[in-house]
Amino acid sequence: MSLIKSISGIRGTIGGQPGDNLTPIDIVKFSAAFGSIIANGKSETRIVIGRDGRISGNMVNQLVVNTLTGLGIHVIDLGLSTTPTVELAVKMENADGGIILTASHNPKEWNALKLLNREGEFISAETGAEVLQLADSGDITFASVDKLGTVTEDESYLQKHIDAVVNYPLVDREAIAARGFRVVVDAVNSTGAIYVPALLKALGVEEVIVLNETVNGRFAHNPEPLPEHLTQLSNEVVKQKAHLGIAVDPDVDRLAFVCEDGSMFGEEYTLVAVADYVLSQRKGNTVSNMSSTRALKDVTLKHGGEYFPSAVGEVNVVTKMKQHNAVIGGEGNGGIIVPDFHYGRDALIGIGLFLTHLAGHKNGIKSLRSRYPDYFISKNKIELAKGVDVTPIFEKIRTKYKSHPVNTEDGLKIEFDNDWVHLRTSNTEPIIRIYSESSFETTANNIALRLMQDIKEFS
Repeated sequence: MSLIKSISGIRGTIGGQPGDNLTPIDIVKFSAAFGSIIANGKSETRIVIGRDGRISGNMVNQLVVNTLTGLGIHVIDLGLSTTPTVELAVKMENADGGIILTASHNPKEWNALKLLNREGEFISAETGAEVLQLADSGDITFASVDKLGTVTEDESYLQKHIDAVVNYPLVDREAIAARGFRVVVDAVNSTGAIYVPALLKALGVEEVIVLNETVNGRFAHNPEPLPEHLTQLSNEVVKQKAHLGIAVDPDVDRLAFVCEDGSMFGEEYTLVAVADYVLSQRKGNTVSNMSSTRALKDVTLKHGGEYFPSAVGEVNVVTKMKQHNAVIGGEGNGGIIVPDFHYGRDALIGIGLFLTHLAGHKNGIKSLRSRYPDYFISKNKIELAKGVDVTPIFEKIRTKYKSHPVNTEDGLKIEFDNDWVHLRTSNTEPIIRIYSESSFETTANNIALRLMQDIKEFS
C-alpha cells in the first residue's frame, strides 16, 4: 500500500495507517492545507470539486467538502464528473481553484486529490511545495461557526462541456453525423460511461455500444487504456462491425482508438492524428513531452510548424505550449491539449476533433492510421537500490554519448539520427524509466538494452 505526496497532489491506496496510505486523516490534512493556501485571507473563496466513479469516491468527496466548508470556503460540487470538466468549470465559474478526486489510470484501490489553480490548470511546483509544507506543519485555522462555507451541487457541467465541444470551431458535427459511424466505447466502469456516449449522441453518432457502462469503480480490467487491457473492446468492434472503438481512462483525460479490424490505432498516435487535423486548419507550433513519439514532430514539420519537446508531466507540457504559442499539444499517453479550449488533457475535445478528421477521410480509421509513420517505442525500467544517486550515473552516460545530441531538461534524452532514448527517474517509484523509439521494433529494444547495460555498468 502506498501514499505518494507530490507537488501536483496526493495519491494513495485507501485504508491502512495514516501517513502510509490515503486515509481519512490524510485526506482532511491535505484538503485543509490546499484550501488554506487558496483562501489566503480572501473575504470569499470558491473551489470546484468533482470525482470519477471510484468505489471510494463518495467517501473522499464528503471528507473534502466538509473540510473546505470548515475553512469557510464555498464549494461547487459537480458530483460524478471528469478531470477536464472540472478544469473547464473552474474557469467558467471564475472560481479560485479546483480539486479532482481521481487516481486517473490507477487500479480501484487508489484515489487522489488533483489540485488546480484559478485557471483550471494544475498548480505550480511552488504552490505544491507550499501545500506539502503546510500539511506537514498542521498550522491551519478553521472558520468559526458563523463563517462556515456552503455547498452548491451543480450537475449542469455535463451538458456545458458537451456543448463546448460541439460548438468548438474545428469540430464539424454535420460531417460526423453524415458518416453514420457505429462506435463501441469502453467506459471502464467510470464517468466515461456518462460523458462519452452523451457526447457521441450530440455529435450525431446514432449507433453507440457501451462496454463496462455501470459506474461503480469496479473496473472490469486494468483501467489504463493500453493494448493489453483493451482486448474486450477490440473483439467487440469486430463483432459489432463497428467503424471504430473508443477507450478512455476513469477520469476521461486519456484517449485511445481501436480500428475497424480490432487492431490498435496506437495511443501515441491519438495526438498525432488530432494534431495533423488541427495543423491543417491552423498553422502553428506543437509540444509533447520528450517521451512521446517523434511522429508529432514529423507531422508538425510537414505543416510548416515547429515542434518543441517538454519535460514529462502535464504542467510542463502546458508551460512549454504557452512559451511557444502552440496550437495543439499533449502527451503520447493519449492526452490532447487544445489551448483555446482549455489548458488540460481532454478526451472529449479529442473525440470531437478526431471524428471530424476521420469524417473528412474517405476511408476508415485503419486507412487513416496508415498515413502516419510507423515508429516503435520500447518502454522499460530498472529498479534502483534505496538511496542511489542517479546524477553521476546520468553524467557518465552523457559523457559516453557526447557526440550525439543530448537534452537534460528532464533526465537524459539522447538522439541517434532518427532514433532516441529517454532516461528519467520516476516521481512515484524507485526506478529509472528507459523509453526508446525507432522505425524498427528490434532497434528500439536494442537501444533500450544497451542503455540498461550502461546504467548497470555505471551504478
